[in-house]
Amino acid sequence: MTTVEAPHNLYQQRFDRVFDPSSNGQPAWLRRVRREAIARFADEGFPTTRDEDWRFTPVARHVERGYDPAGDVLAPAAEAIAPCLLEGVDTIRIVLVNGRLAPGLSRHMADTDRVRIGGLASTAAAASARIEASLGRAIRSPQRGFTALNTAFLEDGAVVLVGRGTRVDRPIEILYFSTGPRPFSAHPRTLIALEEGAEATVIETFAGDAGAVYWTNAVTEAIVGPNARLNHYRVQRESLRAFHLSSTHFLLDRDARSASHNVTLGGGFVRNDINAALDGEGIECTVNGLYLGEGTQFIDNHTAIDHIRPHCESHEVFKGVLDGRSQGVFNGKIFVRQDAQKTDAKQTNQVLLLSDEATIHTKPQLEIFADDVKCTHGATVGQLDQDGLFYLRTRGIGAREARALLVHAFAEDIIERIEVAPLRAALDELLLRRLPVPAE
Repeated sequence: MTTVEAPHNLYQQRFDRVFDPSSNGQPAWLRRVRREAIARFADEGFPTTRDEDWRFTPVARHVERGYDPAGDVLAPAAEAIAPCLLEGVDTIRIVLVNGRLAPGLSRHMADTDRVRIGGLASTAAAASARIEASLGRAIRSPQRGFTALNTAFLEDGAVVLVGRGTRVDRPIEILYFSTGPRPFSAHPRTLIALEEGAEATVIETFAGDAGAVYWTNAVTEAIVGPNARLNHYRVQRESLRAFHLSSTHFLLDRDARSASHNVTLGGGFVRNDINAALDGEGIECTVNGLYLGEGTQFIDNHTAIDHIRPHCESHEVFKGVLDGRSQGVFNGKIFVRQDAQKTDAKQTNQVLLLSDEATIHTKPQLEIFADDVKCTHGATVGQLDQDGLFYLRTRGIGAREARALLVHAFAEDIIERIEVAPLRAALDELLLRRLPVPAE
């Protein structure tokens, strides 16, 4: 049995060393929040395989490394991050290097009464009261230990604040890029808050130097107000030697619409938690995902959609492609509370195994306490469809090409749901480069 006993003391010591309550220009409330978070972390520690939600996810060997904070580094040249950015669209761009804003690589950031888009540290002074009221509000199910640690080491991040009835015309592109000569940790934080009737599209990308060793411990929280619209995309293409932990939290109000598409391509050891609280009537929530594993990658996705109020819909499709000796975990929960009558919830998990050594642990869950609902869930795990393969072969397509087409079509189902055309095209190109072709 894997346990994590003492490593949290290492991070407490690092916090004591780098945290100066009288400096760094942060508001007093934020310094207080950070102190409270490190105290929570000391109580919680890290999860172990004794915890049901972590029984397939042994984090001990990673957190025991005692990663140091990234510290100050030179921002990479624009050419180094260019492959991680969108082409063909004029985005609002926020680039953070090792969790800190890089103004020279960012563009079109906004600072008005109606729209504030930029770095958390630079925005906190101008919109301190609003950030204080919003930070942490969407987090109903914190990731044990890791969420508290993210808050304790919160220095900077990305902020998207959109006022009532305001529509942001350009996509908002947030790039978290990790770079450094030695192992380090970064704790990026993204805060999205849309007031009533607001609309925005946010694209988060996590990437780093190829072959670099680092730990990304990311938290994203999105508050979607009444009748607001959020399109959210999350692309993870970290170094294959990176340790990536993330939790994404959505808090949706009456008649809100939220669609989140999550694509995991990188990272050696990955855990993604996605939580949505539907706390108003008439909400529509979509959570889709695609993950590709090869070699010895480990990718764990945990999702939870909480139907709190009646007359809401949720739709979830998660797909995985695993090759080599890669391992995957999918745990999807749908909660329907007693007052959430007329709920319509659908969940689908499909996994394609391309080798005899690839493994998947999948567990779809429904917990329903209302009696007038429509809820479905299902999971399928298998290899390539032999009938489809035979059909393609009879049309003169070679065996290798036929297998490639079937694998691409399986994964492309998620990519086609992306509404931002340049992002959809870029991910499709990445798929063509990354998707393995199973042996005959």
